[in-house]
Amino acid sequence: MSRYAGLVSRTLAYLIDALTVAMVAGVAVTTLGLVASVVGAEAREAARWIFSSYLVFLPALLAVYCALFWTLAGRTPGMAVLGVRVVRADGGPVRWLAALVRALLLAYFPIGALWLIVDRRHQGLPDKIAMTAVIREG
Repeated sequence: MSRYAGLVSRTLAYLIDALTVAMVAGVAVTTLGLVASVVGAEAREAARWIFSSYLVFLPALLAVYCALFWTLAGRTPGMAVLGVRVVRADGGPVRWLAALVRALLLAYFPIGALWLIVDRRHQGLPDKIAMTAVIREG
C-alpha cells in the first residue's frame, strides 16, 4: 500500500471541503431567503427557520458530501487537490456505510481525528471505527 497521509494534507483537504460546503449552503440559504421575501409570509417563516438552523445542519451536509465522494470516487475534491484518498484498511474501495460512519464522526467529533498523530498508520478514531485509512496517491 502507498504511504499514509499525514495531519497537514488531511487537515487542508478537510478545510477545503468544509469551506466548499459552507459556501454552497450559505448561497443556497441566502437565495432561499431572498426568494421567500418576495413570495409571502409563509415562505418567509420557512426561510427564517431554515436560516436559523443552518449551523446545526451544516455538519450533516458536510458528512453527506464527504460520504458520497468517498463512496463514488474514494476522495473529495479537497482530497484530490492534496493528492490523498480514503481506502478500506485492507486497501480496497470504501463502502457506503463505512464512508457514512467516518464522515459523521469527522463532522461531529473532529477532535477524534487527531489520534492520527500517534498512530503508526496515521489512522484517526474515525478511521479506526470505520476501518479506513487515508493514503497518498502516486
